[in-house]
Amino acid sequence: MTATDTRLQTAPPRAARVATWMYFGLNGFAVGMWVVHIPSIEQKTGITHSTLGLLLLVLGGAAFTGMQVAGPLVDKLGQRRLVPAAGILLGIALAGPGLATNWWTLGLTLILIGFGNGSIDVGMNAQAVVVERGYPRPIMAAFHAMWSIGGAIAAVVGAATLRADVPPEVTLASAGVLCIVLSLVASRFLLEATVPPEDHVEVERARPPAKLVWALGGLAFGLMLSEGVANDWAALHFRDILGTSVSTAAYAYGAFAVAMTVGRFLTDRVAAVVGPAAIVRWGAAMAAVGLTLVIVVPWVPVALVGWAIFGLGLAGGVPQLFTAAGNLDPRSSGALMARVVGLGYVGLLAGPALIGGLAHWMPLNIAFILPVVLCVLTFFGGPVLKKDVN
Repeated sequence: MTATDTRLQTAPPRAARVATWMYFGLNGFAVGMWVVHIPSIEQKTGITHSTLGLLLLVLGGAAFTGMQVAGPLVDKLGQRRLVPAAGILLGIALAGPGLATNWWTLGLTLILIGFGNGSIDVGMNAQAVVVERGYPRPIMAAFHAMWSIGGAIAAVVGAATLRADVPPEVTLASAGVLCIVLSLVASRFLLEATVPPEDHVEVERARPPAKLVWALGGLAFGLMLSEGVANDWAALHFRDILGTSVSTAAYAYGAFAVAMTVGRFLTDRVAAVVGPAAIVRWGAAMAAVGLTLVIVVPWVPVALVGWAIFGLGLAGGVPQLFTAAGNLDPRSSGALMARVVGLGYVGLLAGPALIGGLAHWMPLNIAFILPVVLCVLTFFGGPVLKKDVN
């Protein structure tokens, strides 16, 4: 941590920490509510699976665009303006899919959801970096754990409302209103990133080399691609390769998701002792071992443990990379983070598609060698975190 950073806060900004937790939680909740309602929205609008797939690509493209737009805006307008605005936009957009009646109206709403999601993703991560500067130890991974908690809450709420036959437009609109309210309530407690005037010359001299930014983005790409593979293919691996029932197959993703969430709550304490580079390197190594178990052992209990180890290994790496990107240059942390977060998001979207393509030519478990290789490369590339300005 630089001398500049240590003067940004004189006491632990606890209220800002709770507010940032709220933004991560509401983002996970909003995304989860949309995901839970995808089947019902597909049926309501009468679109095919292939059309839905194209619209999801549109959503991903809008999210990436939102990240790249929001990054510079965070630096120009400030986080206290950008983050609540993005949360409000996401809340408004969330009501859209429930009101859509055909493919093009659904597409328009997904563009807004994607843009809002991408914007708040960059903004809240940039805010998390600022909040973390006021603490004597890392706290970034816990913010990402709150995103997972928000998604889990959405799964429970969404399942309950669907079971009760609540119309999707009512549920999604209500969820959107909740996101707007939480965004407004939390906005007053956000911090603004500032650099003391006497440090401007020092920061100017410390501008990060572009290759370092791209290196962090490359590591984020590999780790988030691996995460995307687990999200979309863990359950299918159990069903298609191990021959389990659909209900048993759900435990594969459950083991991964629970382990990742728990790991994120634990990562900050470990990172304070061993450092971010060790978290990225040895976490990637653990993930590679876990997924290798999944590939080579055709026994459900061992494969379940493998998916859990995979999730635990991936839990802490991405938060360390985002923190490093946000601290490279305090004056342009939003723009720098947008590049790293954006590359990671591309990996998250590309992973499932790449595995799907490979699965046409080889068994699904053999296709998992790709994320194993990326995790191994991350192990060797992890020391790049020691080259940042922290």
